[in-house]
Amino acid sequence: MARFICNSVLLSFFLSLQAAGQLPDKGVLVPVNTVFDSLLHEEDTDGDSNITIDDPHMPGTVRGDKRFWLKDTWGKSYEIAGHYFLSNLLQELTLARLDGHDTARIFPSRIFEPPSQRISRFIREYFWDSLTRRVDEKNLDVILADEKTISKDGYRYLYVAPSDRSAFDYFTAAARRNPSLRLKVVRLPRTITADYVKSLEGSHGIVTLALQQSGEKIEGVPFVVPGGRFNEMYGWDSYFIALGLLQDGRVDLAKAMVDNFVYQITHYGKILNANRTYFLTRSQPPFLSSMVIAVHEHLQKSGGSGEWLKTGLKAAIKEYRDVWTSPQRTTAIGLNRYFDLGSGPPPEVEPGHFDPLFRVSAKKFGMGPEEFERSYRSGKLKVPELDEYFIHDRCMRESGHDTSYRLEGCCADLATVDLNSLLYKTESDVADLIEKHFGGRVEWGDGTSETSARWRSHAKQRKELVDRYLWNETRGMFFDFDVKEGRQREYVSATILYPLWAGLASEEQARLLVRNALPLLEESGGIVSSTEASRGPLSDDRPPRQWDYPNGWAPHQMLAWDGLRRYGYDEAAVRLIYRWLFTITINAAHYNGTVTEKYDVVKRSHQVFAEYGNVGTTFAYITREGFGWTNASYQVGLSMLPGRYRKHLDDLIPPEWVF
Repeated sequence: MARFICNSVLLSFFLSLQAAGQLPDKGVLVPVNTVFDSLLHEEDTDGDSNITIDDPHMPGTVRGDKRFWLKDTWGKSYEIAGHYFLSNLLQELTLARLDGHDTARIFPSRIFEPPSQRISRFIREYFWDSLTRRVDEKNLDVILADEKTISKDGYRYLYVAPSDRSAFDYFTAAARRNPSLRLKVVRLPRTITADYVKSLEGSHGIVTLALQQSGEKIEGVPFVVPGGRFNEMYGWDSYFIALGLLQDGRVDLAKAMVDNFVYQITHYGKILNANRTYFLTRSQPPFLSSMVIAVHEHLQKSGGSGEWLKTGLKAAIKEYRDVWTSPQRTTAIGLNRYFDLGSGPPPEVEPGHFDPLFRVSAKKFGMGPEEFERSYRSGKLKVPELDEYFIHDRCMRESGHDTSYRLEGCCADLATVDLNSLLYKTESDVADLIEKHFGGRVEWGDGTSETSARWRSHAKQRKELVDRYLWNETRGMFFDFDVKEGRQREYVSATILYPLWAGLASEEQARLLVRNALPLLEESGGIVSSTEASRGPLSDDRPPRQWDYPNGWAPHQMLAWDGLRRYGYDEAAVRLIYRWLFTITINAAHYNGTVTEKYDVVKRSHQVFAEYGNVGTTFAYITREGFGWTNASYQVGLSMLPGRYRKHLDDLIPPEWVF
């Protein structure tokens, strides 16, 4: 805490220097490469191509003293001091280099830019565009430019929906015109089975998304990827990303993401976990109806937007029926579960992830871990308990919470609070849309229709089942229900708050949730994924999971903010917003602008090493991406934060000093 306080004071001090006019408002013209090299030599003392709070001062030298003399092209010098301002200088010089400039004007408004303003501006001006992708001929090199697309035979594979013949013809011709890509275009079978997906081992690839044509020009419908190693369109990430895009006025891009989801439901039968072949057997948490509503509210109220709304509504209903309330995802108690039609270890998981599991199993068979894993994966060794484990593991990955001890080894048996809250929200959304925009009944033009009354009935029935099976009157919280064991699992996680966002909780349930659950989940840096007590002890054979204590994630924060505001707990929402934004802001200010996938909200740190590490920490000189839903949470959170808290945020005043 001492370091945070000291740097808050330093930031205020150096902002006052800027106000005193240490650098002229008109800026100074500098030789970019000369200053860049000098700045790195003096201040990047740990050699990580960034200037951060961790760069040590080299005794007996000026290196790392967080003070730098900026010389302009005329030889005049200006002192800039403080690691935050020096990292801003490094970023401005990097932008000039990327634009090919030998000289550049450095403005004090950029060097001394308040942290929240700078983070928000970078998200708006750089991050969204850097994360935008299209699956089309022009952009194949970008889409295919990661190691996950390289097959055993050295080719890259692109898979096309069997029902989209024009797309197959387009990409086949593109492959012929671009032989250097070593691309094979394959039509998927009409029925996707677990065996088919398993047969693709060694030749997995990208699944195509929607194309659009304007005159002679054909291009992919754009979408935003999470960032880092995630170079594809993800299911639930996209909802939160869309909220950030809408906040920043990028309505067309948010709309395009909905269009890609409608395409997936039409041609692949579901919104895929992400558009890669190893995700063909599962989806991700259902947010489509919420996404459609959010985008439609920003569209011009024209005839076109009405037809677009009807198309999105129809897709959401199809997804609800064909995916989420299908027999595979419906439990014996009438509530729903996550599921994955595949089997065995999921192929997308990085090498080594299952080592603790295989190590324990290998001991039982008197084998070495590597030998055991090879034998099991090849099918030579039959281990029923492992087969069952991977059923649950795959279901957990459909939940988006991969991984968490809440779901590990049991997910397929659970009617979860999160999924059933989302489905209640879908049912309510569909009812509201039909009532508001179609007079209570929508006609599809093929003799079939939907009524708002039917969907109100679905929602009413689900609430009754949730209250019966998931509500715990004694503890005043919702818990997942284990259908196999016939009991609730009292694992305290951030998903307990989903019923607030969905409007599923009664006023009394909301009051009890705020009283009982919120104190358990609120940490200094925001909402934590689970409590330490629920997560349990860790060991070599029980390693940390990224969706558990002490980590916090953007979607949990955003859903909690909206849920609390929905029930009138505005003060609690503001407090949580500030805690989360402060965590992002102080890490960005101290670590060269970094905005990451997740945070340790107990320590308020981006240094998270559970499972896959933390996406968004690896870059040289400047980050151009951040991370999709974290970017969104920042923009949305700032819009909700009352103005008087913005200066506290820029001065890096810790939440415990504010509330």
